Amino acid sequence: MLLPRWFAEAFLLLLSILACSNAAFIGVNIGTDLTNMPSPSDIVTLLKSQQITHVRLYDANSHMLKAFANTSIEVMVGVTNDEILRIGRFPSAAAAWVNKNVAAYIPSTNITAIAVGSEVLTTIPHVAPILASALNNIHKALVASNLNFKVKVSSPMSMDIMPKPFPPSTSTFSPSWNTTVYQLLQFLKNTGSFFMLNAYPYYGYTTANGIFPLDYALFKQLSPVKQIVDPNTLLHYNSMFDAMVDAAYYSMEALNFSKIPVVVTETGWPSSGGSDEAAATVANAETFNTNLIKRVLNNSGPPSQPDIPINTYIYELYNEDKRSGPVSERNWGILFPNGTSVYPLSLSGGSNSAALNDSSMFCVAKADADDDKLVDGLNWACGQGRANCAAIQPGQPCYLPNDVKSHASFAYNDYYQKMKSAGGTCDFDGTAITTTRDPSYRTCAYTGSLNANSTGGNFPPNALGPVSPLGGNANALIISSYHLPFLAPLALTLVQLLLQL
Repeated sequence: MLLPRWFAEAFLLLLSILACSNAAFIGVNIGTDLTNMPSPSDIVTLLKSQQITHVRLYDANSHMLKAFANTSIEVMVGVTNDEILRIGRFPSAAAAWVNKNVAAYIPSTNITAIAVGSEVLTTIPHVAPILASALNNIHKALVASNLNFKVKVSSPMSMDIMPKPFPPSTSTFSPSWNTTVYQLLQFLKNTGSFFMLNAYPYYGYTTANGIFPLDYALFKQLSPVKQIVDPNTLLHYNSMFDAMVDAAYYSMEALNFSKIPVVVTETGWPSSGGSDEAAATVANAETFNTNLIKRVLNNSGPPSQPDIPINTYIYELYNEDKRSGPVSERNWGILFPNGTSVYPLSLSGGSNSAALNDSSMFCVAKADADDDKLVDGLNWACGQGRANCAAIQPGQPCYLPNDVKSHASFAYNDYYQKMKSAGGTCDFDGTAITTTRDPSYRTCAYTGSLNANSTGGNFPPNALGPVSPLGGNANALIISSYHLPFLAPLALTLVQLLLQL
């Protein structure tokens, strides 16, 4: 006996509601347009140490997906905007994409969602007519792989598709996109998926020409005379974030769709901006994200949908310093590219939780780094960089193994640990990389290691010696033994004499 269509639709609706009725989560977006991107394994270690349970990738990078294997972290992968046309036109392309980027990693990697494109309607409008086809082709490929109940499919939308989001009760989607949005919502309803929304109160505030107070955008309590109330429903909105989410619910309702959960796939606040971006400050970014986390983790929905929590992904994990555009574009991350925290942030929302930080990050020489470049980097670190290189002198705990990679790793790390809070990076002309693995060995404890009480980590800083012929201080003389072997005895003798002064 076939079940009636209404029963199937009701069952899918129940599944979608149940999927979002558990405790709300805070996830993070991981962009990759940055200098010296940490290794996938280091990123996963960092995420696990902070108990981050959900991440969104903008593509389906194989190295990242392998790194997430055998973790409990839920991963959202992305079909890039460049891939949508082919996937929408050819079901075989969608099947190949799912087989290569999803089925190949499940169950080891916990992939639970696919974001098809990003803000397609407003960034690549010529692709809009084929978006629904791309969604359906990806879903059919998941059905063929028996993954359709585990992996949900949707497409992140910008707030720009709702021209007048306030008051929320009168918000509608732009009429020019009604056909495409209707197809999207019908797909979400039929498959029990959710509406992905990129909601940025930062832009809502900065483009409103002073209509809304800054405190409203930052989740701060407003005085009674400044409270924001929808004149039609008389619902009070304590934050612009809630109003934006409710605008999406009301816009869906205007097209006769209800109870499709909204998941915020991007939101955040930049920590720095240009001269015309006064609201982009560290203080505002810290306030916004701290209050956002508390808001999301209280497990309630917006005023019109109080029983549907707002699962949210913060934009983003790292400052993407290679991005073009305004200064703010490069400063949305909660971490600098070198792995240090832009500001203290507890991703669990609790006051007793450890703030996101990189205290376990070390800087070491890359295994395939060119020796000549390592020599230059070591010279600079022990000289101009003022790294404490005493522990890699002959007879000291980190002298052996006596090779340039080992000595460069120690010097790089000492510099990095002391200077990262001031913006120092782990790059050294591309010869260095960060790692969460403590490189200490035997009696050689690297700076920043828990065991750094016996070697270089706690050596008192060397007084700057006389300037050497190589430039910098006398510490730099030890490097010449790699580059110019005939100077090694003289250099080492000079260093030993200086250390005895």
